[in-house]
Amino acid sequence: MSTHALHLMHFEGGRALSAFRAQALLARLQAAVPRVTGVSARFVHWVAFDTPPSAQQRDTLAALLAYGEPAEAAGPAQGPERVVVMPRLGTVSPWASKATDIARNCGLQLHRVERVVEYTLALKAGLLSAAKPLSAEERAAVAALLHDRMTESVAFEREAGRHLFDGRAAEPLAHVDVLGAGRGALVQANGEFGLALSDDEIDYLVDAFKALGRNPSDVELMMFAQANSEHCRHKIFNARFTVDGVEQPHSLFQMIRHTEKTSPRHTVVAYDDNAAVMEGHAVRRWLPQGFTNAPVYGVREDVAHVLMKVETHNHPTAISPFPGASTGAGGEIRDEGSVGRGARPKAGVTGFSVSHLHLPGLAEPWEAGSIGKPEHIASARQIMTEGPLGGAAFNNEFGRPNLGGYFRVFEQDVAGIRRGYHKPIMIAGGLGAISAGQVKKQRFGAGTLLVQLGGPGMRIGMGGGAASSMAAGSNTAALDFDSVQRGNPEIQRRAQEVINHCWALGETNPILAIHDVGAGGISNAFPELVDGAGLGATFDLRNVPLEESGLAPKEIWCNESQERYVLAVNPDLMPLFEQMCARERCPFAVVGVAREERTLVLEDGPGGERVIDMPMDVLLGKPPKMHRVVERVARDDAPLDLTGVKLDDVALAVLRHPTVASKRFLVTIGDRTVGGLSHRDPMVGPWQVPVADCAVTLADFSGFAGEAMAMGERTPLASLHAPASGRMAVAEAILNLLAAPVELSRVKLSANWMAACGEPGEDAALFDTVKAVGLELCPALGVGIPVGKDSLSMRTKWSDGGATKQVTAPVSLIVTAFASLADVRGTLTPQLQPGDTTLIHVDLGQGKKRLAGSMLAQVLGRFGSLAADGVPDLDDPALLKNAVAAVNALRAQGRLLAYHDVSDGGLWATVCEMAFAGRLGVSLNVDILVTEGDGIADSRAEYGDSKNWATQVGERRNTLTLKALFAEEPGFVIQVPTAVRNEVVATLREHGLSRHAHFIGKPNERGVVEVWRDAKCQWQVELATLLDHWDQVAWRIARERDNPASADAEHAAASDALAPGLHRHLTFDDTEDVAAPFIATGVRPKVAILREQGVNSHVEMAWCFAEAGFDAHDVHMSDLQAGRARLDQFQGLVACGGFSYGDTLGAGEGWARSILFNPQLAEQFAAFFNRGSSFGLGVCNGCQMFAALATLIPGADAWPRFTRNKGEQFEARLSLVEVLDSPSLFFTGMAGSRVPIAVAHGEGYADFSQRGDARRVLGAMRFVDGHSRPTEAYPANPNGSPGGLTAVTTADGRFTALMPHPERVFRNVQMSFAAGGDLSAASPWLRMFRNARRWVG
Repeated sequence: MSTHALHLMHFEGGRALSAFRAQALLARLQAAVPRVTGVSARFVHWVAFDTPPSAQQRDTLAALLAYGEPAEAAGPAQGPERVVVMPRLGTVSPWASKATDIARNCGLQLHRVERVVEYTLALKAGLLSAAKPLSAEERAAVAALLHDRMTESVAFEREAGRHLFDGRAAEPLAHVDVLGAGRGALVQANGEFGLALSDDEIDYLVDAFKALGRNPSDVELMMFAQANSEHCRHKIFNARFTVDGVEQPHSLFQMIRHTEKTSPRHTVVAYDDNAAVMEGHAVRRWLPQGFTNAPVYGVREDVAHVLMKVETHNHPTAISPFPGASTGAGGEIRDEGSVGRGARPKAGVTGFSVSHLHLPGLAEPWEAGSIGKPEHIASARQIMTEGPLGGAAFNNEFGRPNLGGYFRVFEQDVAGIRRGYHKPIMIAGGLGAISAGQVKKQRFGAGTLLVQLGGPGMRIGMGGGAASSMAAGSNTAALDFDSVQRGNPEIQRRAQEVINHCWALGETNPILAIHDVGAGGISNAFPELVDGAGLGATFDLRNVPLEESGLAPKEIWCNESQERYVLAVNPDLMPLFEQMCARERCPFAVVGVAREERTLVLEDGPGGERVIDMPMDVLLGKPPKMHRVVERVARDDAPLDLTGVKLDDVALAVLRHPTVASKRFLVTIGDRTVGGLSHRDPMVGPWQVPVADCAVTLADFSGFAGEAMAMGERTPLASLHAPASGRMAVAEAILNLLAAPVELSRVKLSANWMAACGEPGEDAALFDTVKAVGLELCPALGVGIPVGKDSLSMRTKWSDGGATKQVTAPVSLIVTAFASLADVRGTLTPQLQPGDTTLIHVDLGQGKKRLAGSMLAQVLGRFGSLAADGVPDLDDPALLKNAVAAVNALRAQGRLLAYHDVSDGGLWATVCEMAFAGRLGVSLNVDILVTEGDGIADSRAEYGDSKNWATQVGERRNTLTLKALFAEEPGFVIQVPTAVRNEVVATLREHGLSRHAHFIGKPNERGVVEVWRDAKCQWQVELATLLDHWDQVAWRIARERDNPASADAEHAAASDALAPGLHRHLTFDDTEDVAAPFIATGVRPKVAILREQGVNSHVEMAWCFAEAGFDAHDVHMSDLQAGRARLDQFQGLVACGGFSYGDTLGAGEGWARSILFNPQLAEQFAAFFNRGSSFGLGVCNGCQMFAALATLIPGADAWPRFTRNKGEQFEARLSLVEVLDSPSLFFTGMAGSRVPIAVAHGEGYADFSQRGDARRVLGAMRFVDGHSRPTEAYPANPNGSPGGLTAVTTADGRFTALMPHPERVFRNVQMSFAAGGDLSAASPWLRMFRNARRWVG
C-alpha cells in the first residue's frame, strides 16, 4: 500500500479523436451497439503531488498540459455516456514517465502525471423519453472496442482515474515445499506460476534442492524457469536426435556451427555474444571528443567491425501487436548495443508472417473458409495494422533507420493440415558498428560493480520467456497478459547515448562487459553476465530501480521491463560513468558486486533475508540433455490442374496477394534516413516504388565503404518439402543481397528457425532442413551462419464450441544475409531504364518450373503436389556461386542497368515490379520458356504433330505459359543495353550460365505490359491497371489505419503511370564551395548542436556544420541547465531532429516548455536570439521546438505551430521541395531550386489556427509535385501544410526552421534516388551549411 497520502488533481486536456477517426470508430461502435449515435473523446490528466501544490504550481501545470487541438465544448446532447480508458491499473505508462520528466525539468515537484482518454457516447433516445443508459452487456461491448485489455483498464466515470495512483501490497516471498510434499509441490507450482518446466527439469530441481537441504523460493523457481526456458537455452537445438530409428551424430546447433567451421573467414565473433560480428572497415569515426562540458565533435581514425542480429517476438505480437512488435524492435536494438564492451546500432529490418488478412472490400477467393481464432489472440488484420506501427515507432523514436524486411501471408489446408500463422512471426533484425578494440568483453574480477542501466522495473512480462515457449492459445489469458510488454524508446535512446560515450573512451571505457535485458529480465541477464566471467555475485533486491508499487520479490527480480542493460563496471571509473548518466538523464543503479564464490545471492537489503542463494551450477548447469525421438511424415497434396485457368485472371490475382503486393504501407511509416548513413532502402526511383530487396548503409560520412543486408524466406514450401524451403530461403537472401556489390566469401547469414515441434513430422522436417542448410548448402557456398534464433512452438490451438481447432505453421526458416562492402556505389536497383535494352532471365532452377506452393497455386486456392508438380529448389549450389560471380563481373563491366531477383509471383511479378519502378511498359516473349526439351537432345521437333504444337495443343501451350510466368525457381532478371547483350551472354557463358539465360523481352514506351507467344500477343494490360491491383492491399490497410482521404489520394498517385516523379532543378552551381575562402582563414566559429533527451539526428548535423567550416559542439540541455555550457559561448545554435521527450505534450513542445518555464533558460535563449551576430537552425523536432519558442525569437511572431500531419501518420519519404526566395541566410542563392529531400515526421502540418499569421509568415521552402507546382496534395505534401509550406524564416534571415532533413542527405550517395546527381559528390543540400559559414564571414 501507499506509504503516504497523495494529493490528486485533474486537468482537462485537448481533443483525443480527430473527425475521421471518430467517424471510423462510430461505425464500429454502432455495429456492436446500434443505438450509439455519436462519439467524441478528450484527454484528461491526473496529477499526483506528494505535498499540496501551490497556486503557481497549479497554474504552471495547467499551461504545461494545454497542448493539441482544443476539445469540443460539450459532449453530444442526447444521452451522453462516459467511458474512461486508462493505463492498466497498477502500471505506469511510458507517456507518464516522459510527461513527469518534463514537469520536473520545468521545476515542478510532483509525484507523477498520468493521462486517460475520456470518451463521450451519444445514445439514441426514444420518441417520448430520454436515452436509456447502456446495459452491462452494452458497456462490455463498447469497452471491448475502446481499449486494449492487455495494456489498458476501462471505467465509466472520471473519478476512476484516482485509482491510477493506488498503492499495491506486495505478495510476500513464497517457498515451494519440495522437502515436505516432494515432486508434486513443484508440479503444482509449475502450472500456477506458468513456469513451463519440463518433466526432467522438475526432477533436476527436486534433486538439486534436496541436495541443498532446503525448499526453493518462488523467485528461484521463476529465475530458473526463465533462464532455462526453450526461449533462452534452446534445448531442442542442443538435443540429441533419433530420426526414423537412426541416432543422428549431430545436434541441430552443431550442424549450424559447422557452417562457421568450414567458412570462418571474416568472422570476428560467432555464437559468443548478443550478436555476431564480422570484419568491417577502416573508418573516420565522427563523435564528441569527450562526454561533458559541451565537447567539440571530431574525427577519430578507427576500425569498425559490423555486428549482426535478428530476433523474433512472435508471442507478444500475437497477444498485443503494437507493444509486441515495438519491444521486439527495442530488444533487438539492445542486442546490438550490448556486444563486447558496447556498440552502436545502425540500421534495421523487420518482417511479418501472418494468416489471411480478410481486408474490408477485398474478399479474395483464396481467403474463403475462415477457421476463426482464439479470443485473446489478435487477428492477422489487427497484427498487420498495429504491429508494423509498433515496430516502426520504436525504430523511429530510438533513431535507427529501418531499411528492409519481408511480409508473407499464408494460410491453407495442405495435405490435411491447416497451415498458417495465427501465431505470427515478427522478425526484428539489423546491423551495427563496433570498434575493433571493444569487441571482446573483459574478464572482470571480484569487486566489479554490477549495474542496471536504463528504465525502472515494472510489472511487465512476467513469465514472458516461458510463455513464448508455449503454443499460442494454450496459455490462459492471465498468463498471456503477464507476457505483454510496453516500450519506451526514448529512455533506451538515453541509455544508448551513455553506452556510446563509454566505448568512445577506448581503453578507459568504464564498461568491462555489457548484456541486454530481455527474456527473463535481470534474473537472466545478471547471472549470464557474471557466469561469463566465471564468478558469482551478491545482489541487493532493494537496489533494483522500480516505478510501480507492490511488486513481489519474484516480480522485482524476474519482470521483463524493457529498455534495460546490465553492465560490469570498473569501480575505479564509476565516477566517469555517473557523470555520463547524469548528463544524459539516464537512470542507473549499482545492484550487485561480483564475488569469487560461484554462488548467486540475492538479499533483501544488506545482510537481509536471502531471496536467492543458489549455486551458479544449479542455475545454469546442465539439466539432463533432451533426446528427441522423431519420425518423418511424407506428405503430398493434389496435383495442380491448370486447365481453363486464364492468364489475365491469375496475373492480376497474384499481384494482389499480400505476399507479392506493394509493401508501401510498411515502408513509409518507418524512418529510413536517420543517422545519415543510409544508401539503399526499399523505395526506388523518381516514383519511390517499394521494390528494392537489399538494404545498404555507409560506414562513415566521408567514404564509400559500407554494409548490405537482405532477407529471404519461402516458408510455404515446407508444407511438403522442408529442406527445399530452407535452401530456397538461403538462395533468395543471397540473390536479394546480390543487388549490392558483395563478395560471396564475405556473406554471413542469420538463420531464424521456427517450427511446431511436437507435431507429427515437424521435428524431423526441422532436422532435415537444418541438415540441408548447415551440413550441405552453406559449406558448398562457403557461407557461414554465425548467429540465429529459434522459436519452436509455432502452433495455435483452441476450443471453439466444443471442437478443437489448430493452425500449424510449416517449418519456417527466415534468413537474413549480411556483407561488408568496399564501395556501395555499385548497388543496383530493379528500376527499368529507358532506351534500347533487353531483359535477360537467368534461371537457376534449370528450366524445371516447379509450381507446388507457388503464388499461382495459392491464389487458385490450391497448393500442388510434390510428386506431380514439384517444389522449387536450389538443386545445384554451384550455379548460385557462379551467378554471384557473373553478376559481379557484369557490374564491373558497367553493363547492368537493372537487377531484380525472382521470388514470390515468379517471373511475372519480377518484371512487373521492374516496370513499376521505371514507369515503363514491357513486352515479354515467352517462346523460349515454353519450349519442351531443348529441341536437340530429344529430337521432339522432328516427329509428328509437334511442328504444329501451337495450333493443335493450345491448352498445353497455355499451361506452359503459366509455368513460365509463375514458377518461383531461384533466379533473377537483368536489364542490359541491347548493343552489348551478346557480350553479356558471353560473360554468362564464362560462368556456366548461358544455357540457363534467356532473352525474355524489352521495355516499351506505350505504358503496357504484354505477353507474346507463338508470334501473337496473348495478353496486354495497361501499367496503370497493374499498379492499381498491386496497390490494393496497401490502400485497404492504410484506409483503416490512417486518414481515408490520404489513403485514397496515395492510392490514386501510386496507380498513376503517367505522372512525373522526383527530379532535380538547380539555380546554382552545387560543385562550388562558397565556404572555402572562409575555411582557409583557419577560423572555425562555434556552433552548439543542441539536443534534448530523445533527439537522434545530432551526429549527422554536427558533421554538416563541421564540413562547412564550423566547430560543432555537443550541447545537451542538461549542460545548459547545470551551467556546464552557456549559449553566449556560441555563434550558432542548431536544434536537431528526433523525439524530444518522445513527443509527449506535443512534438517539440515539451522541449520548448522546459525552456519557457525555466526562467534562467528562457533568459539565456532570449539573449542568444536577440544577439545580432547569432544565427540558428531548427530541423524537424528542432523546427517544432523553434516554432514553440517563437515568442523569444525576433521576427518569428507569424510562425505557425507544427502539428499532427493531416494523415495522422508518421511520414518517412524522399519528397520534392522548392527553395523559396527568402531572407534566410541558409538559402542564399538557392531560390527556385527543386531538389528531393528526406522527410521523417508525424507532426509537420503548419497550423496557423492557434498561433502565427499565414499572410505575413516568411516561407523559405515548400513541397511541390512532379509538375513543379506547390501542393497540398498527399503524398507529394506528406503533412498537408497550406501552400506546401515546410520552412519558415525571420525578416533578417538569421533564424530558420524547417521540417525536412537536409543534414541526412548532404551527399548524393545518401539519397534513395539521387535524381541524376554524381554519387561521389556532395548533394545540393550541403550548400545550406556552407551559406551559413559565408554569412558569418
